[in-house]
Amino acid sequence: MIPIWVYAVVAGIIISAVMAIKTGREERVFELENIEKEGEVYMKRLEDEKETRETQKVMGTE
Repeated sequence: MIPIWVYAVVAGIIISAVMAIKTGREERVFELENIEKEGEVYMKRLEDEKETRETQKVMGTE
């Protein structure tokens, strides 16, 4: 006969594993969203810089 505390330990290990997997997935999704937002900010900055350069060329201030 197996003591009841062994069942509790096994259940704890299983619950910990499930929570670790769940947390890992949530962190991955959050990181991908954050990377995408940073990329959009960077692309906007590049577009603004390109427009500034084109405006300077047209005005002849370069």
